[in-house]
Amino acid sequence: MVMHIPFDNTYAHLGPLFYSKQLPEPVTAPQLIAFNQPLADLLQVSGNSAQEQAQVFAGNQMPSGADPLAQAYAGHQFGTYNPQLGDGRAILLGEVLGQDGKRYDIQLKGSGRTPYSRRGDGRAWLGPVLREYVISEAMHALGIPTTRALAAVATGETVWREGGMPGAVLTRVAASHLRVGTFQLFAARGEIAALRQLTDYAINRHYPQAQGPMGLLRAVRDAQARLIAAWMSVGFIHGVMNTDNSSISGETIDYGPCAFMDHYRADQVFSSIDRMGRYAYSNQPSIAVWNLAQLATALIQQLDDPQQAVDEATEIVHAMPALIEAEWLRLFRRKIGLETAQDADMELISELLELLEQGQADFTNVFAALGDGDARDQFLAPEAFDGWERRWRQRCAQEQDPKAVMRAANPVYIPRNHRIEEMIADAVAGDLSLFERMQQVLANPFTVQADAEDLRRPPQENEVVAATFCGT
Repeated sequence: MVMHIPFDNTYAHLGPLFYSKQLPEPVTAPQLIAFNQPLADLLQVSGNSAQEQAQVFAGNQMPSGADPLAQAYAGHQFGTYNPQLGDGRAILLGEVLGQDGKRYDIQLKGSGRTPYSRRGDGRAWLGPVLREYVISEAMHALGIPTTRALAAVATGETVWREGGMPGAVLTRVAASHLRVGTFQLFAARGEIAALRQLTDYAINRHYPQAQGPMGLLRAVRDAQARLIAAWMSVGFIHGVMNTDNSSISGETIDYGPCAFMDHYRADQVFSSIDRMGRYAYSNQPSIAVWNLAQLATALIQQLDDPQQAVDEATEIVHAMPALIEAEWLRLFRRKIGLETAQDADMELISELLELLEQGQADFTNVFAALGDGDARDQFLAPEAFDGWERRWRQRCAQEQDPKAVMRAANPVYIPRNHRIEEMIADAVAGDLSLFERMQQVLANPFTVQADAEDLRRPPQENEVVAATFCGT
């Protein structure tokens, strides 16, 4: 059966200011590594031939209805504005309407040079492709808004980074690829008509109830506040929260030097390029507010009364920290079994996090063990946990079913950094078994699974991953 993708493209209608038409660069010998059949079913993508899937998702063959393009955007990178970024190694094939009635982008990542490549080769190597495939699908299973992975294809070519690496292409699915940096591009250029066009498009596509630019700003704020709190609740560190990596739809996008914490540290940084800790775990809420302020600055440019717009935008942005904290508190209450709210809950949660940091305890395993009653064993000095546990049990006695709440809130399995690195090393050597196994286990992260204890285990001292790297 010939592959069918029911494209229904709208972004391409915005005009050439927004993108460059661009075909993917063909590759030598594409081979299918993975294909996400449940996601394909949602997108109504049909076709049973692995050979054809490899050709399409490597970029060698364009399915009917595709309108390939590279999107233009700008962005602040580590606080410094870059006026011209864009898809330097990605091609948007087009959009589809899923069986759920929602619109999705289908994008090839690692598909070759574009006008935005800036001396880059536009390619990706196998490691970052498999990392994003596994982590994005794990985030989806955790219930956290995210881009998803439809396919991974080996190219049969060598990509040169520190040395020669096997090349690969990821097919990424997103509610859209609109970023804060997309709005910044037109605002900085003074292209107000294009900025208004983009604003209307974003509202119609994502937030049809929003009223005008400030309504869009408020909707993005609320979605981003929920997203950041969700990241914090599972110990996720994005690693590179530049405005070009901040999605208007409120999804997690661009899994570069991301990581999940093992031992809890509020100032934990993994990204090898984040030398000042700008995007540390505990800084993510404040950076989300900073990014929203950049979106506000861009949106204001199109309004007729700038001073009134500044006042309204300031109020919207200044409300974000409290929204993040409220959602953070709701999620962390659930992590310790609480569905009702009391004033002392914040102090109780904060004390536990301090104990985790002082006791070098594993973030994921401690919270998972609370529901089983054996969290004490997770601490180097367990006696420090005892006083907190007594107060916590007294608080839980006021709840209806705290164990059920905790088991629904606390994952047993996360994509642990040392296992991701092991998976990549195995795959480079030709062994995909750990990649496939991690997908299977992480698809059900809240359920203890037979023969998966090794995927729960924190790293030994010689397994600790101290730094993660951008996939470019």
